[in-house]
Amino acid sequence: MEFRVVISDPKTGRAYQKVIEGANANRLIGKQIGDVISGTIVELPPDYELKITGGTDRDGFPMRPDLPGTARRRLLLSGGVGFKPKEKGLRKRKSVRGKVISKDILQINTVVVKHGKVPLEEIFKQKEE
Repeated sequence: MEFRVVISDPKTGRAYQKVIEGANANRLIGKQIGDVISGTIVELPPDYELKITGGTDRDGFPMRPDLPGTARRRLLLSGGVGFKPKEKGLRKRKSVRGKVISKDILQINTVVVKHGKVPLEEIFKQKEE
């Protein structure tokens, strides 16, 4: 099993991608949107902390923070994650995924909550070379 983790840095406004597999991927299963995880799960230095902000499953359906569980459901949405109405009062039935990470999730979006001593630009530049 593998996850593609997108790490957003609010200081610089840049985002970095990291593919996580094996034991670290198993540690992410069961985590929810809003949970804070250690940077070691994503192979960053231990002084980094990341907050899970969302994700998508293998078919591209987004995770909603207000839907409990891991299942995909069809909800009547009036806005928010998964549906942006073009006019006021518009509602539409859309498929969305629950807020808990399962084996069906492909991408996990995170944001850095606590920065480490080494900037992310240097960490990811070293790995690219």
